[in-house]
Amino acid sequence: MSLAPRHSRLPTAVWFVALAFTGLELAVAARYGFHRDELYFIVAGRRPALGYVDQPPLAPLLTRITAVLGTNPIAVRTLPAVAGGLLVAGAAKLAGLFGGGRFAQILAAVATACAPVILGAAHLAGTTIFDLLAWTGVLLAVTTAIQTGRPRYWLLAGVTAGIGLEFKDLVLLLAASLVAGLLLTRRGAVLRTKWPWLAAGLAVFLWIPNLVWQVLNGWPLLTMAAILHSEHSSANDHVTVLPAQLLYVGILAAPVVVAGFIWLWRQREFRYLAVAALLLLAYVVIDIPGRPYYDDGLLPALFAGGAIAIERHFSASRRLSRGGWIAAPVVGALIALPITLPVLPQSILHDIPGLHKLNYDLRETVGWPEFTTAVANFAASMKRAGTPPTAIFTSNYGEASALLVFGSQDDLPPVISAHNNYWLWGPQGASDQVVLTIGVGDELDSYFGACRAITQLHAPDGVVNDEDGVVVGLCTAPREPWTQIWPSIRNFS
Repeated sequence: MSLAPRHSRLPTAVWFVALAFTGLELAVAARYGFHRDELYFIVAGRRPALGYVDQPPLAPLLTRITAVLGTNPIAVRTLPAVAGGLLVAGAAKLAGLFGGGRFAQILAAVATACAPVILGAAHLAGTTIFDLLAWTGVLLAVTTAIQTGRPRYWLLAGVTAGIGLEFKDLVLLLAASLVAGLLLTRRGAVLRTKWPWLAAGLAVFLWIPNLVWQVLNGWPLLTMAAILHSEHSSANDHVTVLPAQLLYVGILAAPVVVAGFIWLWRQREFRYLAVAALLLLAYVVIDIPGRPYYDDGLLPALFAGGAIAIERHFSASRRLSRGGWIAAPVVGALIALPITLPVLPQSILHDIPGLHKLNYDLRETVGWPEFTTAVANFAASMKRAGTPPTAIFTSNYGEASALLVFGSQDDLPPVISAHNNYWLWGPQGASDQVVLTIGVGDELDSYFGACRAITQLHAPDGVVNDEDGVVVGLCTAPREPWTQIWPSIRNFS
């Protein structure tokens, strides 16, 4: 039996929810400041390539496009905010394709818009929100192809997956889980037609530019995958992965997800999606628990299924009960908002216990202009003393990128790093005679005759983040040139 959608057009209320989501994101876009990844993407966007060590090319490319509006958080974060709004509408569309009515579509949109993981992802100009949107696009196309008997929608799924792969390679997880879900629920006949394979061919074709880059650069994708697995599979990660899932979904919206899984499992037509969700959760829990959001691309489908279950359980005459289901995700989002988006005064962030663990990214958007000013002032003081630094070597791409983005008017020496794609860009002719080091520790001690710590830098307003307390040092008397030591100091993480 085909569960054709009751409505081909989304209710007006869904678009209001999507617009409200985007409006909220834009309203707080300028608060605090850039995230280290955004600064890195801005620099990478100025050096366009078919790929980078730690991501495909499209996210950095978008920062180059939005740079026409200025290098500021609002300009850079506009497209992620819009992508989040489209994701909200996509969840409602899934509810319609699953057979849901007006209430189900609205509830799916509200629950998606209020999920902390979606709110947080759409705040930053990174890869996550575009990856999540690609997953939803693939799910929409595949569901349409299977449920409405229009197999050409598989081609749209392939195009969407191919574009998604140029943002983040996690679309491969979705493809694998969908195929496994179809096979395990005895719906493999779908895969014996030409359309899924044409879709796969289209996706690979669109992925070819990045694949070529990977081949030419020794497959850093595989190296990074191994490193991420090692860094994010500790015992503590295994303990916290399931509670983190609840926090990311929204505690008050979690019942909708549970109802959605049960509903999808009970529907023979959609059981493959429930199986896919289980497989993805198992992968995250077992292989990379430190990245609990890796399976959240299926959240819109789970919210859609749960919304239908609730719609059918509570008849239209029980409006109060329906209203409670709509209100629950909103209340949950409001409770979590202070640790999800930059709505609180920056000056009180240090008073919130455990904030860095609950939302690592929030505090990492604080202090980059001040960091740059402090380094620039220190370099200027060395210049006035007659020993100007000939290069600045940073421990990570965030520090290097901040100096390049905010320090363009400060007459800084060449800024280099061995972290991720900065290592690939190399020392770029920088002198190694007097090297100002940022957060490096003893990593360069064996390559220079003298290295010493000079001072520490601190984030403003007492905020504790990765750059608070970073040590500024000085290395002189190089034993070998950069070109000789560069292969030995690579830092992928």
